[in-house]
Amino acid sequence: MYHSIVLVKQVPDTANITGNVMQDDGTVNRSKLPAIFNPEDRVALEMALRIKDQFGGKITVMTMGPPRASDILRECLYMGADEGVLISDRKFAGADTLATSYVLSEAIRKEGSYDFIFAGRQAIDGDTAQVGPQTCEKLGIPQITYLEEIQKVEGKTLTAKRKIEGGYEVVRCTLPVLVTVIKDAVEPRPFSAKRVMAFKGAKSLMEIEKMAEGNSLLYVDQLRHEFEARQLFIRTLTMDDLKLDADRCGVHGSPTKVYKVESVVLAGGDREMIEPTKTGLGKLVDKLMEDHILG
Repeated sequence: MYHSIVLVKQVPDTANITGNVMQDDGTVNRSKLPAIFNPEDRVALEMALRIKDQFGGKITVMTMGPPRASDILRECLYMGADEGVLISDRKFAGADTLATSYVLSEAIRKEGSYDFIFAGRQAIDGDTAQVGPQTCEKLGIPQITYLEEIQKVEGKTLTAKRKIEGGYEVVRCTLPVLVTVIKDAVEPRPFSAKRVMAFKGAKSLMEIEKMAEGNSLLYVDQLRHEFEARQLFIRTLTMDDLKLDADRCGVHGSPTKVYKVESVVLAGGDREMIEPTKTGLGKLVDKLMEDHILG
């Protein structure tokens, strides 16, 4: 049996950027964009689920983000994860990959023992592919990037196939290991209807606190105990819980700054309609030969 930790991220849907999403400090105003489950992280979760299906064990899913990031933790529970952990604090806002990997590595240390850390190769909101390797470096464990296939897990040894330019290579390493997964590695499974019914009411501490706001009959500690007893509590970790260095978190710990984001539209030039007739196609061929595209 193996314990897998899966790093997931709720990302803005960068395929549908509208309006001015950049703030004056160079960070993205994520509230102006719809949020989705980062596609490659979903594939990483599927990899972990297949390890669990074959060998048994436990899957802990972690995400660093605002309170609404609990949404994707619930989605992970619907797919088959055993536990979700929300790493959230206003002091984490504006973190680049360096600050993010510091927070994630400390959260993983707090988790204790593990065999696998799975993550998507990169997130669509940054496309840096840095968080996984940076987290791994801070933990001091082996890493396999661009994972395409897990070929064998035997005891404390992993044999895997990774994609490289022009082909692939097969590598072997000892556990624990961090792997980053490419989007075409496997097809993520759909939600389980039974698990949706079972976990749709799962709440993080911040969501429980919001439930208790303005209602004198509800007490946070009592609610938390009830959710824990029903196995519907999403563990929440803050900067204080992790005992982090504030200078290495958020904007203060992030040397990278985004200057601006632009939506580039490729516009076509002059165009000419070609009639779908023999004469029209003949004129097209003549034009292509004249421009030395054909012939």
